[in-house]
Amino acid sequence: MNFHTRKWIKPEDLNPNGTLFGGSLLRWIDEEAAIYAIVQLENPRIVTKYISEINFVSTAIQSDIIELGIMATKFGRTSLTMRCEVRNKITRKSILTIDELVFVSVDESGRPKPHGKTEIRYDDKDQPRGVDAAPHS
Repeated sequence: MNFHTRKWIKPEDLNPNGTLFGGSLLRWIDEEAAIYAIVQLENPRIVTKYISEINFVSTAIQSDIIELGIMATKFGRTSLTMRCEVRNKITRKSILTIDELVFVSVDESGRPKPHGKTEIRYDDKDQPRGVDAAPHS
């Protein structure tokens, strides 16, 4: 899994216990996954369809740096399924994992639109791109 997005935990990101507010983290995950889906499906019109169980196994505090990792796991006819992990950048301790985030490609009217993609290809080490080729190992 590639970890490209980092967030610095600031006072406005904290809950009354002084730890990272889960709602802020989920907003960041949804945004990161949406951007990933837009790039992979080459369509700026995507919607969040489903997010599986979320298990917070640890937290972060002010001044911690966390990193979000997103990995595509499956293409559907109109959808892209991803997996997410969030961890503390310094300690590498996992904060949460989400096994499935599903985004759907839609047309101008908001109806599901086939995207024709079947695999993630990395043009270079940091730039994944969706392509119309058979999956590889």
